[in-house]
Amino acid sequence: MTNDADAILSDVIKLLSQFIKQDIEITESQHLMGELELDSVMVMELMMELEDHFDISIPLNSLPDVNTVSDLATEISKLKNQ
Repeated sequence: MTNDADAILSDVIKLLSQFIKQDIEITESQHLMGELELDSVMVMELMMELEDHFDISIPLNSLPDVNTVSDLATEISKLKNQ
């Protein structure tokens, strides 16, 4: 990963940690709805936080391809570079 991608991943993990109930270490390979137990409302709130933080708009049709923390960071990276 490039420095920019590392920074995005780091910011995604920081924002994600606000939505996680248990005190666990978030890694890039964890599944958002499985391992991190995010429900659909939490995912939508997270998307709003990410959009505000990165000043992007995340299209809803891109979400089915986003399963892991890494997928989310990659999608944000793509959107920032458009």
